[in-house]
Amino acid sequence: MILLKNVLLQDQPACILTDGGRIARISREPFSVPGAEEMDCTGKAVIPGFVNMHTHAAMVLLRGIHEDLALYDWLSRIWKIEAGLDRDFIYWATKVACLEMIRSGTTTFNDQYWYCPHTRRAALEMGMRPVVSFIFLDSHDPELALRQREACQRLYRRTQEEWGDDGLFAISIHSLYTVSEENIVWANSFAVDHGLKVHLHLAETSQEFEDCKKAHDGLTPTAYFDRLGVLGSHVIAAHSLYLDDDDIYTLGKRGVNCVHNINSNLKLASGFRFRYNELRDAGANVCIGTDGAASSNNLDMLDHMRNTALLQKAWRRNPTEMPLQELFDCATEHGARALGLNTGVIKEGALADLSLVDITGTTFLSPGSVAANLVYAAHSDVISDVMIDGKWVMRGRRIPGEEEIIAGARSVLKQI
Repeated sequence: MILLKNVLLQDQPACILTDGGRIARISREPFSVPGAEEMDCTGKAVIPGFVNMHTHAAMVLLRGIHEDLALYDWLSRIWKIEAGLDRDFIYWATKVACLEMIRSGTTTFNDQYWYCPHTRRAALEMGMRPVVSFIFLDSHDPELALRQREACQRLYRRTQEEWGDDGLFAISIHSLYTVSEENIVWANSFAVDHGLKVHLHLAETSQEFEDCKKAHDGLTPTAYFDRLGVLGSHVIAAHSLYLDDDDIYTLGKRGVNCVHNINSNLKLASGFRFRYNELRDAGANVCIGTDGAASSNNLDMLDHMRNTALLQKAWRRNPTEMPLQELFDCATEHGARALGLNTGVIKEGALADLSLVDITGTTFLSPGSVAANLVYAAHSDVISDVMIDGKWVMRGRRIPGEEEIIAGARSVLKQI
């Protein structure tokens, strides 16, 4: 048991007790519990752990390699590098990604990358909660498509035997332009039959949007996936950027979880007019993700939240857009909802995934709310302590094993 005393919760003092990995009690009045580890949090505020809903975590070691390129040019070069990566690279690179995510307050991440058992092992050793997936990317090669189906079935059996049914394994369909129609349908059916989430890239660029319409009788990417019976509340659709009104209606009606990736979209010049209001009002569940650090170029959810809000206000020419509470919900509770996890909120019974924010610096001197000053003025280095499942994974900005992780990462960089 851990008792956080004198901590600011939504700008008011509170005491929070965690027990058995969950938030056991919240009170505005001081209290003590025999046997609990007490922490005086004077000068600190508490926020829910961020849920990063679209990552390629191990790409953190590919950061800065290819810059100033459009998506398809960038992908063609990155894929050549990825062809030479192995399990050790993925393991150590994921550990580096976890260092960066923990330091910036992320407690859960939804990943799509190769050698996913090694991503999972690295993250769990760091104390994080990863959702990993088998990736379908067959380049429309029938033989490769068949091999991927067989590999998916083998990996799923392994996850059941070794991991149990913890809800942290998913199926990824990379995109409509890299996966054959037969495999898209098969992968989605497999996921539905086994109660798994489907993680895919959707409508990321204008070229994808136009190419799809030319290839599929005028269907947009969203309409194409819907025609195949893929879209539903089990789907996590990264980017969801190029959407017409019918697409938005469909995504809302199907209850799809749409992930906004502002930094990557801006940096690759894919676009910036993410239709948040329309998706929200239609019934879609809107989340935030960082994408991979090779294109974004960081895994800092706070940075992506700030840019999300600023761009929504700017392109709509309305400063009331993307209010703070909705912004925080997209970065926390909405992601948890998409994954079926009881986290992303600070309430009794929820998983104890919490970040403490040091509010003693000049950034927080004004009487403005902690949330406003955190998003629009501070940087993630004000996050001093992070708890996941009721266990500290960072205390006073220190994460155990950091030196070993950096050494391990340096040892595998020779692969690229």
